[in-house]
Amino acid sequence: MSAISQSFLLGLYGLQPGPSSGVGPSPTVIRRQPTPPWSTEAKATPSPSSLLQSALAGRRLIDESRARLDLGGVSSDYKKLFALYRGLESLSAMADRATVRNLSATETSLLGRRFEAGLAEMSNYLRTTGLADVRVVQGVAAASNKTTAGVARNSTVSITGPVHEGSLTNPVSAFEGDTRFSISVKTTLGSTSSTKQIAVDLSEMGSTPRTLDSVIAYMNGKLESEGLITRFEKQRIPAEPRTVTTNGRTTTLPAGADRWSLAVRGAASETVGFSAAEVSDAIYVVQASGRAGTPELLKFQSDGGAAAAPTAAGIGETSWVEGRVSQDALPEGINAIRASAVGPDGALWMVADVSSVDNQAIKGVQDVALMKYDSAGRLLMTRTLGAASTASGYAIAVNAEGQVALAGSVTGGLDGTAGMPAAALADSFVSVFDADGVEQWTQRRGARAADEATSVSFGANGLVYVGGRAQSAMSGAAAVGGWDGYVQAFSAVTPFEGARTLVTAQGISQFGTASEDRVDAMTVDGTNLYTAGVENGRAVVRHFTLDAAGIPSLSTTRDLGVLSGDIAGIAVASGKVVVTGTSRNPDLGAGTTATNTAPGGTDVFVAALSLDLSQAADERISWYGGAGDDTAADVKVHDNKVWITGVSDRAVASLRDDPVRAYLARLDPLTGTVEYERRWFGAEQQARTATLAVAQGGASVLDRLGLPSGDLPQADSQLLVTATALRAGDRFFVSGAEGGRGTAVTITSTDTLATLARKIQAASRGRLVVNVRNELPTSDSAGQVAALAGGVQTLSILARDPKSGAILTPGETGRDALAGLGLLPGYVGSRTVEGGKSTFGLDLASNLNLNGESSISNAREKLTAALRTIRNAYAALDPEAQRRTAAGPAPAYITSQIANYQAALDRLRG
Repeated sequence: MSAISQSFLLGLYGLQPGPSSGVGPSPTVIRRQPTPPWSTEAKATPSPSSLLQSALAGRRLIDESRARLDLGGVSSDYKKLFALYRGLESLSAMADRATVRNLSATETSLLGRRFEAGLAEMSNYLRTTGLADVRVVQGVAAASNKTTAGVARNSTVSITGPVHEGSLTNPVSAFEGDTRFSISVKTTLGSTSSTKQIAVDLSEMGSTPRTLDSVIAYMNGKLESEGLITRFEKQRIPAEPRTVTTNGRTTTLPAGADRWSLAVRGAASETVGFSAAEVSDAIYVVQASGRAGTPELLKFQSDGGAAAAPTAAGIGETSWVEGRVSQDALPEGINAIRASAVGPDGALWMVADVSSVDNQAIKGVQDVALMKYDSAGRLLMTRTLGAASTASGYAIAVNAEGQVALAGSVTGGLDGTAGMPAAALADSFVSVFDADGVEQWTQRRGARAADEATSVSFGANGLVYVGGRAQSAMSGAAAVGGWDGYVQAFSAVTPFEGARTLVTAQGISQFGTASEDRVDAMTVDGTNLYTAGVENGRAVVRHFTLDAAGIPSLSTTRDLGVLSGDIAGIAVASGKVVVTGTSRNPDLGAGTTATNTAPGGTDVFVAALSLDLSQAADERISWYGGAGDDTAADVKVHDNKVWITGVSDRAVASLRDDPVRAYLARLDPLTGTVEYERRWFGAEQQARTATLAVAQGGASVLDRLGLPSGDLPQADSQLLVTATALRAGDRFFVSGAEGGRGTAVTITSTDTLATLARKIQAASRGRLVVNVRNELPTSDSAGQVAALAGGVQTLSILARDPKSGAILTPGETGRDALAGLGLLPGYVGSRTVEGGKSTFGLDLASNLNLNGESSISNAREKLTAALRTIRNAYAALDPEAQRRTAAGPAPAYITSQIANYQAALDRLRG
């Protein structure tokens, strides 16, 4: 047998002899690449602290003149890669510094600004600096790209929540008892229309068991006899295994019984609606349930009215309490919900802070979403503000025409026009939408320091009033000191149909003390405007009169005393100004007649004051709560009664995980009488309510059937500025594979996915193929389906020739359309082309930032991966060196194994 050398065995492993192998001297290696800055042999390597100091001093992060090569005659790409590597190291140093605890606000702000500027510098460098032998892009390198933002498809199919669980041969409990309602079908053919009313009374089925199939057949027979196309169907929700965690141990349980929903399959020519003759008022409560704070929407039926009271929990519902009609999980990605209101059509609007939205991409860390639900708890639409960095929503109002106003604060870019500031501090904003969720106008107003809008109300003649607080003078006003409260009016005029709405800010009033002051609640009643807030720790109510132009002027101020709590709401009812909140001061409103005594701890108060705020004998203050602490998360006045929700009677010394019980109550503000009261726990005995809204006549037998009152939707807006986070003026750039500035793709107010697809293809000069794709609807984790069952449409982008491809580059900060579309910036095409350039994507989003712990952690991870990518690009500049690196000297454990194999072979040879 011929000898088998150790070199041969090493070769089988793709390795080469090295110093540790003990096989002869190391071969002479001819250097083909300069020493990279990450090598331990690199000279004069700057430390992270020196990189940080230089970056914070404002020096350029990427400077080719500082990149040293210790080998001549090599590609200029090396110097560019080394300069880029140093820039990424500087960004990493800033991200690492941001993790240090107890940094001063000044340093934190400076780190954030310099990080943003450095990221922009890197983006510009990659966009304008080409490499000869490899390609590096800021985003990803992939064969295709697809939007995560989707636009809802029109659909004539509407699906309810589950109404039955188990065998189809069993009667449906939701159909039992007195079940009567009406179906209206409006048929439109050309310019003519007619409406038919179909009465449904399940008692007409006689002794026939009310199974799902039999009831569907009964209702379809009614529709068929009227010559209508619309039909009911059943929709299966397959059972899935579920997991439960007990004492830290997770157990998977077998799948239960299938669930079934009703599906209404209509026609484009027929508009279907539902109504019931016997109704009661409905109260919607948003709560955070369980220790994880899972957001839920609860619907209660008020006492009184003609609707039969609910007697049991619905399918899949938990922690049922008497009077509750339904319980629906809200979408994932919601960080907070602070305000909700019911529109004239009975639909529920809420404003939420979101970090993600189904079928939509947000541009920054957090955006504000306006969400509309029908009376059956189904999400009809979501409208995002389109903030480039961070936004928070604090208030909402709906007028008699169905217009919706929301207000809050925004940091960073908002409007897609070049002139809109991208402030580092929070500014107030107010947005107005029509009843269909189409944005009418948005205004961003700010002081030099931070400010935020905390309340909003509609006035006469389309005026919108905003109340809030500011740390310095608002435009047109003078600062008092510290945080001040403010009130401002906005008027809007659209010169002609299709024209841009002109918005005028007028009549600002800024007020307070030299300490901390704010407006917590506001209401408009005719020519009177009232605010309630905390000023220097005291509960203060202000009365403004409105002149003919709607401009507010301060008339009267009423100090109710030291608050030691919060203001929850203000309204006009029963000829009184009704102020609600919480306080630990039992003497609050001294001189006002108390209907009862404060129970103890922090209690809810309801103060009924005179309209001119002058002290009067018929003023009243009432207290609600227990011996522990009670909160007032939200309050609404309906039919001159006060509805309140919050946390009930929590022990003063409670620990974080102790049981938390929520409540819903109705009080008479003049007598203090508690007329309605419900208390409940959520999952893991944790329930914290956030908002409430009252819908007159909003509860009926339809709730049992999962059917909404009013017309079923068949379509939503196809406009990108309405259906996504994009704003008119947002843009991105498309360039050839060699990079460069490229051609801008700018979003207009009339763009749809189809028009955008054509724009992208044109900007790419035919390099890209862009198609509109239909995505099927999917069920969420709770087995619920969207009210509109048509799914969504998205964009798919491919390179026409994978060898050439194209590059998508983000727009400027605050105007980046790629983020709003959920498109990944970077190269679309083949990453490796024989005889051509290899492409490397750094996967660094243009909205990376150091705003908060999670953002910092994400930035550090992304930068670490980007540094590794630069090292890979360096290796790719010399394929032979890359092969040698892959072969490399044998590790010790491989050398040991091979030595054993060699010894065994020697024994076999004898």
